Amino acid sequence: MTRRGLLLFATLFVLMVVVGLVNGTANIFLLMVTALCYSLIALGLNLQFGYGGLFNLAIMGLLMVGAMGVTSISMPINMGFWNSEGPYLLFRAIVAAVVGLGIVFLARQVRRLRASGTVQFWVSLIAWFAAYVIYRTQIDPAADYIEHTNSGAGWVGGLGLPIYVGWAVGAALAGVAAYVIGKISLGLRSDYLAIATIGMSEIIRAFIKNMDWLTRGTLTVSPIPWPVPTVTDYLNSGYGQINSFILARGGFVLLMVVLLAVVVYGIERAYHGPWGRMMRAIRDNYIAAGSMGKNVTERQLQLFVLGSVLMGLGGAILASYNQLFDPSGYAPINHTFLIWVMVIVGGAGNSYGALFGGVFVYLVWALSDPVSHAIFDQISAVLKQFGWPAIPDVDSRASQMRVFVLGLVITLALRFAPRGLIPEVIRREK
Repeated sequence: MTRRGLLLFATLFVLMVVVGLVNGTANIFLLMVTALCYSLIALGLNLQFGYGGLFNLAIMGLLMVGAMGVTSISMPINMGFWNSEGPYLLFRAIVAAVVGLGIVFLARQVRRLRASGTVQFWVSLIAWFAAYVIYRTQIDPAADYIEHTNSGAGWVGGLGLPIYVGWAVGAALAGVAAYVIGKISLGLRSDYLAIATIGMSEIIRAFIKNMDWLTRGTLTVSPIPWPVPTVTDYLNSGYGQINSFILARGGFVLLMVVLLAVVVYGIERAYHGPWGRMMRAIRDNYIAAGSMGKNVTERQLQLFVLGSVLMGLGGAILASYNQLFDPSGYAPINHTFLIWVMVIVGGAGNSYGALFGGVFVYLVWALSDPVSHAIFDQISAVLKQFGWPAIPDVDSRASQMRVFVLGLVITLALRFAPRGLIPEVIRREK
C-alpha cells in the first residue's frame, strides 16, 4: 500500500474513533459491521469493473440471492411444511421442471438434423411453451397449498444448518445467478451490458419478492442466526446491556476484519500475478488480448462470477447481521448506486481503494442523516429567536440530505481525484 493509502486509512480510523466517542462504542461497532459488509460487496464490484471493465448494475439482485441462500439454509426447520403434503407437491414441481428442460434440450438437437432456421425457431418456441405449461401445472398448486392451507407451513423454511454453510450457499447461488446473467449479457457493449444487468436485477427482485412459498416475500424472515454470540447470549451470561452490545457487535467486527483480510490477500496475490496481467490486458484492450489467443468472453465470465460470489457473500452476511430478510427493503440507491460510489471514490482497480471507499462512503451515508438533523434543529432554534418560522419537515429533509451529501462526495472525488482516493498502482516488471 502507498503512503497516501496509509494516511487515508489512518484518517479514517481517527474519524471512527471520534464517532465512537460521540455516539458510543456500541454504535460505532454497529456502523462498522455494516460498513465492512459493504466493503466486501465493493471488493466484488472492483473485481468486475476495476479489474475487468465490466459495468454491472445487477448488484441488488445478487445481494438478494445471497440473502435468500442464507435464509433457506440456516433458518430453523419448518416442521409445519415437512409434516404436510408440501414436500411431495414440490417434488412433483421439480420433476416437471426437469422434464421441461429435457424437452427444451431435445428441441435444440433439431439443428443436428440440418433443419432450417425457421424450423429450429418454431420447434424451440413450442418446446419452451410446453416446458412452461408443464412446470406451472405443478408449481402453482404446490405454492398455493404451502401458502394458504391450514397445514401451518406458510413457507418452506430453512434446513437448520450452521450459518457459515448458509453464507457459502448464498455466495454459490449468487455465482450461479451471475453465470446465467453473464452467459446472456457478456459480450455486449458496456452501455448495453448495464441495461441488461439492470433488467436481470429487477427480474431477480420480482422473483424473490413474489415467491412467498420460498422466501415469505414481503412477510419477511426473522431472526436469522448469528455466527458469533448474540446480545442475548451475553445478557444471559451476566453482562450488562451496554457491554453485551459491545461484545456482540465487536465479535462480528473481528470476524469481518479476518474475512476481509483473507479476501484482500487472495485478490492481491492473484492480481499481481500472471492472471492479473492477463485481466488488465483484456480490460485495457480486449481486441489485442483476443488476437493473442486469450478467450476474452470466458475470462470476463470468470471475473464476473468471482465478483458476484463476493457480492452474494456480502448480501448473506448483511442479512444475518440484521437478522432479517425483507425483499421489499432492497432499493437500487442503497444496494447498487451506493456500491458504485464506494468503488469510484475509493479507487477502481485497487483492492485497498475499494476497502477504504466502502467504509468511508458508508459512514458518510449513515452519518449525514443525524448530522443534517442536528444542523437543521440548530438553524430552527436560531430562526425562532428572531421570530421566524422553523424549518418544516426536518425528518424528511434530513433524510433527503443523504442523497445530496453522497452526490457532493462523488462530485468532489471526480473533480480532485478522478482515479479515486487510492488509485490503481501497476507494478512494472523489470
